[in-house]
Amino acid sequence: MKQIISTFPLVFFFLFFIYCTPTFSQSPAQAPAPPGPTNVTAILEKASQYTTFIRLLKTTQVADQLNTQLNNSNQGLTIFAPADNAFTNLKPGTLNSLTDQQKIELIQYHVLPSFFSVSQFQTASNPLRTQAGGSDGQFPLNITTTGNQVNITTGMVNATVANTVYTDNQLAVYQVDQVLLPHSLFTPPPPAPAPSKPKKHPSSDSPSSSDDTTHVDSSGGIRLSQHALRAMSSIILVLATSFGSILFVSV
Repeated sequence: MKQIISTFPLVFFFLFFIYCTPTFSQSPAQAPAPPGPTNVTAILEKASQYTTFIRLLKTTQVADQLNTQLNNSNQGLTIFAPADNAFTNLKPGTLNSLTDQQKIELIQYHVLPSFFSVSQFQTASNPLRTQAGGSDGQFPLNITTTGNQVNITTGMVNATVANTVYTDNQLAVYQVDQVLLPHSLFTPPPPAPAPSKPKKHPSSDSPSSSDDTTHVDSSGGIRLSQHALRAMSSIILVLATSFGSILFVSV
C-alpha cells in the first residue's frame, strides 16, 4: 500500500507532463493584420444612409480614382457626402437628365483635392478648387464658417456640413444636407436668339435712279421710270418736229 501511494505522485506528474506538452508546443498567436488600403465606399457603407452617393461613386468609377489617389499620395482628400434624403429633395429627373460625363463631374464636384479639417475651413481661401475643375479653375465652390458651422455655396445651392463622417488626417468625409449642384451644369441655357428680320426693300414710291420699271403708286396712278420718261420725251419731240414740218409745207 505504501509503495502504491509513493508511486502515485510520479504517475500524476508523468500524465500531467504528457497532457501539457502539446499545449506548450503551439505557435504563439499572430499579431493583428495591418489595416488595408483606404476605401471610400466602405467608409460610407459603414456609416449608412449614403446609398445613392455610393451608387454614383461606383457607376462613375470615381470611387476607384479616389482610392488610388488616397493610397498613392500624401496630398489627402476631402469629400462632401450628401445623405439619401438630400438626393430625394432634388427636382425629379435631375440625375437622369445628366450625361455620363456630367455625372462624373457632379460627383467630382463633391471632392476637394486636399485634406481639410473643420478648423482649416476657417482660413481657406475662396473659391476652392474641386476635383471636377482640375487646374483650369472650373467648378469652384465657396466655403464660409460661423463658429464651428461650415457653409458651402455653389452659386446654385447653399449647403451646410451636418457632421463629420470620417477623418484620419489624410481623408475627411463630411455629411452635407444638400447635393452640391455646380453652376456650370445646372444653369438654364440662354434663350435662343430671335430670328433676324428681313431687310426692307426700297419703297415702290421711292424708285432708285437705276430703276427701269414702271410702278403703280398708292393712289392708283402710273409712275414711269426715268428711262421711260426720257424715251417718251424723245418720241414727243420727234412727233412735234414732224407735225411742225407738215404745217410748214401746208402753208
